[in-house]
This record gives sequence, structure tokens and C-alpha cells, in this order.
Amino acid sequence: MKTSARPLALLGLAALGLAAGGAAAQNAYPAKPVRIIVQYQAGGSADALARLVAESLSKRLGQPVLVENRSGAGGIIGTDYVAKSPPDGYTLLLTVPGPITANLALYRKLPYDPRTELRMVSDIARTRTVMAVHPSVPAKNFKELIAAVKAAPGKYAMGSWGPGTQPHQAQVFMDKAYGLQTVHVAYKGEAPMSVDLMGGVIQMTIGSVTTLQPQITAGKLRAIAMAGPNRSRMLPDVPTFAEQGFKDDIYMVTAPTSLMAPAKTPDAIVERLGRDVAAVVREPEVQRRIEEMGAEPIGNTPAEATAAYQAFLPISLKLTQATGVTLD
Repeated sequence: MKTSARPLALLGLAALGLAAGGAAAQNAYPAKPVRIIVQYQAGGSADALARLVAESLSKRLGQPVLVENRSGAGGIIGTDYVAKSPPDGYTLLLTVPGPITANLALYRKLPYDPRTELRMVSDIARTRTVMAVHPSVPAKNFKELIAAVKAAPGKYAMGSWGPGTQPHQAQVFMDKAYGLQTVHVAYKGEAPMSVDLMGGVIQMTIGSVTTLQPQITAGKLRAIAMAGPNRSRMLPDVPTFAEQGFKDDIYMVTAPTSLMAPAKTPDAIVERLGRDVAAVVREPEVQRRIEEMGAEPIGNTPAEATAAYQAFLPISLKLTQATGVTLD
């Protein structure tokens, strides 16, 4: 017994040392730059929010916060990259709803599961979306748009920022509900999509107010209808789908752009990030800039963001399944 006591005691001391080292590492966080991964190309609403948050968050963390765009496959590439990254708080994901909700219904074999491989840090803002058309389209409201598209089968193309995203779901729903024949054109982000919309390569889309509002205000695009329950402060003259008599769920749902981390990231780091992100979003200048993007600031805690995600997920899955869209 005496011969085994010393090894056991040393083992216990080693375990305590490792625990203390782990705690010290968390207390020292962050000790190097933090990366925020965005699943789409630069220039869209998610990218703009990521860069806004990164700017102020770096001051609170005392380390550079870098934004990195990893686009493609409807957000799968960037999401999977973060899900498989070391859970140390140095690789985060700024995500729109689709890759962590609708993709679960769109793909039978996703390379990641957001429910088990990622965890919420904070909801940054609720991004509002608007249906917009090229000025050559002979429609001033949604009813007129349906009539114009129905009169020209196969001649109207609707852009999206990836297969299965909100505009793609809406395009499929519109075809089925109103007997239309439209073409879906998928891009790797909102920026290239909006360029082609202004150029007349595609005729319509549903995109973020952040991206499309400047072009709408300049007369380069025409706004048809706002998605969600109310009008946008940035486009107060644009009525909602519901105001125009179209109250289907596909036109009503809004969801946040969120910051997430790999699932096994320590609680202490996630809570620290959650507090700092919420504080950043509460800054008057940050709130002003978020609102100027046409979004609504949130900045909640990890627990609140998790509860919101768990409540929204079944709604999103139901809407996605109802369209009949599948991608594999």
C-alpha cells in the first residue's frame, strides 16, 4: 500500500495541475487574435454585421478580432469549418438562420449538426428582408408582380444567396401557390446577387434591407414588399406582404443573425464573449449603425439566444419542408 500511495498522490497532483492550467488558460482568454467566420462573400448583410461587431469587440477583448469569409454551398462550408474547429474561443461563426435551421431539412447528410456541434454566444441583430425587382419589371406591388410573372412563363429569374435560402424557398412557394414558372439563380452571397439584379441578369429577389436599401433609395431597384410583421424604419413607405393581403408564414417569419462557437467551448469563455457582445450591441453608435443597415439590434445572453434558437428551429423546419425543396 505504501508503494502505491506515492504514485496515486502524484497522479492527483498532476490532475489538479491540469485543472488549474485549464482554468488559468480560460482566465487568460484571449491570448491571441480571434476570428469570426462568415459563410458568405464580403459585401452582404452578415459580413457587414460581422465587421461592425469585430471592430468594437476587439477593444473589449484587447486582441484583434478578424473577419474571414468562407463562402459556398449555402453556408455549409463556413459553418462546418467552425463546427470542426478547436473549441477554444478563437474561431467563432457569425451565421444567418439558414445554415443552422433550414439546412437540416434541405440536406439528408449535412457534414455538421448545429444542434450538437455548435453553441450560441449571442443574437446580434434581426435582419429585415425585402422583395425587390429590376426597374424594368412592370409591377409596383406583389399582386402585380404575380400577374406579370404568370403572363411570362420561364422569363423571370429570382436570385438567392444560396440553394435553400429564404429567397429560394419563397421562389418555390410562389411557383407552387400561384402557378408560376420562374427560374432560380443561386449566388455565393448577396453582393454578387444584387449586382446582377441591378444589371437585369435576374429580375427579382428577396434580400436584406442592409444590402438592397441604398439601391432602392437610388432608384436602381424597386421595392415590392417587406417580409415580417411590420415595416422597416429604413424603408417606411414599403408595405409588408401582410398589408398587401399575403399572410402566409413564408412571408412573416424573421430570425436573427447570431454569433456561435464550437459546442465544447468552455462555459467561461462563452459567457465572457456573450457579455462582451451584448455590451457591444448596446453601444449607442453600434445600435445606430445596425439600425442604419435596416436591422434591429438584439445583443442577448447565451442562454437567451439558445432558447430563441430552440423555439425558432421547428418553425423553420416546418416552412422548409412545406416548400418541398431538397438539395441532395
